[in-house]
Amino acid sequence: MTAGLILAAGAGRRMGGPKALLTLGGETLLRRAAKITLAAGCSPVIAVVGPWESGLGDLEVQAIVNAEAQEGMASSIRTGIAALPEAVEAVLILTVDQPGVNADLIRGLLSLGAMDPARAVACAYGGSLGVPALLPRRLFPELLALRGDQGAKAILLREQAVALPFPAGTLDLDTPEDLERLRRLSRALPG
Repeated sequence: MTAGLILAAGAGRRMGGPKALLTLGGETLLRRAAKITLAAGCSPVIAVVGPWESGLGDLEVQAIVNAEAQEGMASSIRTGIAALPEAVEAVLILTVDQPGVNADLIRGLLSLGAMDPARAVACAYGGSLGVPALLPRRLFPELLALRGDQGAKAILLREQAVALPFPAGTLDLDTPEDLERLRRLSRALPG
C-alpha cells in the first residue's frame, strides 16, 4: 500500500496567506493536489494542513493539523509519517505549490517504485531531485528525524533515487506574481 502525503501547512507569508487555500481553475491548490493524489491511486491520502478549514470534507483524505508548522517543512513530514498506518509500504510526498503535477506524473512515480520497492523515486528538475517523491518504509525513521525547514532532498540524493524527468517541476508558486502569471497562462490556453 502506497500512501499519499500532501504537505500543505505553510503560512504562505510571501503569498499573503496559506498557499493551500489559493485557487487555480476554480479550486484550491490543496483540493487540486488531493484529487490528483487520489486519482493516481494512493491510499490512504493524508494532507498535513495549518489551523484553517481544509475544504476536503467530501474527499477521502485525512486532514491533520500541524501544530508545529512554524518550524518548517520537516514538522509537516514528521506529522504525516507519524499518522501513516502500519500497512503502508511507501509514501508519496508532494506539495501544493507545483502546478505542473498531475495524476500521470504520480502514476509514473508509482510505476517506477513498483519496479524496485526498496528504492526511492523522485522527480528530476532544475539539476537536482525533489518532490513529488516516493520513499519506501525503510526510510521512514529518517523522515521522522528531519528538523527545521529541511525536506527529504538530502535523503533522495544520498539514496541515489531513481529519477523521473519533470521539467515543469521548476515552476512553483512562491509569490502572488507567480500565481497571477499562471492564471493568465491558463486562461490563454485552449479548452
